[in-house]
Amino acid sequence: MRVIITGGTGLIGRALAHSLAHEYHEVIILSRNPNRTSGLPAAARVVTWDARSAKGWGELADGADAIINLAGESIAGEGFPPSRWTAERKRSILDSRVNAGKAVLEAIKNASKKPAVLIQSSAVGYYGTYDDDRDVTEDSPAGTDFLGETCKAWEATTADVEKMGVRRVVLRTGVVLSTKGGALPMQALPFKLFAGGPLGSGKQQTPWIHIDDEVAVIRFLLGNSEARGVFNLSAPHPLSNAAFGKVLGKALGRPSFFPTPAFAFQLAFGELSLLLLKGQKAIPKRLTELGFQFQYPEAEAALRDLFQNGK
Repeated sequence: MRVIITGGTGLIGRALAHSLAHEYHEVIILSRNPNRTSGLPAAARVVTWDARSAKGWGELADGADAIINLAGESIAGEGFPPSRWTAERKRSILDSRVNAGKAVLEAIKNASKKPAVLIQSSAVGYYGTYDDDRDVTEDSPAGTDFLGETCKAWEATTADVEKMGVRRVVLRTGVVLSTKGGALPMQALPFKLFAGGPLGSGKQQTPWIHIDDEVAVIRFLLGNSEARGVFNLSAPHPLSNAAFGKVLGKALGRPSFFPTPAFAFQLAFGELSLLLLKGQKAIPKRLTELGFQFQYPEAEAALRDLFQNGK
């Protein structure tokens, strides 16, 4: 199977590329800086793209089995501390997703033999944020905040491939847990310093998923011809921030009772602080209906595996 991955140098893309290459699939990764990629499987082919058009790579879509579009600028920015959401940052976050989606659509439109499936990335931020613990499924309405509007625009960029007969799957992913990147290293830092605990009220919900399950879900949806439309990629048992903190502290052998007041995050990070102070109880309703079995449905086992095995 020949698979093209945009955003293949990110946390999810690298793990997915290794999984596919391990089974001898042909993996093509699109990168704006192919000479600066690292941590990719040796068998993967890295191809330059400008992240906004099909120029220089579009012909690879002709006859490809699948395209997996994971491209998009990091919501929190690179490094620590996270970057505040200025008007310029918001525009950059949105443009990176919309432009990449348009490039994928262009390549598929021009392909004589179109890919069988397009996997389109998105996030549970589509639903906006809630202050309560109501279940949020794939049928829940879109949010009207920045993340909700961004995810709507992101998903819409590739919707027209369905008119071309291409099966399309949309991944609304929660917090992907890995020690190699993403949110977990930043979440773990205060606990390692013996200062971990609930953020704000601690009642906000945290939809999470182990990196191994994230890859397994994508592989499952890639190979299931009946799978199409939107899927929440989050473990079946989301936790409140306070409960997640207790599990995280236990996994690290650290206390978890030092609260951080909401105003401290709001002062430090502005609107970006909503990522930590609010949430949504995203439930993988459609995955469960399709019969997917999570390897790590509980946060305690997930975190223990990640820290013990360095995943």
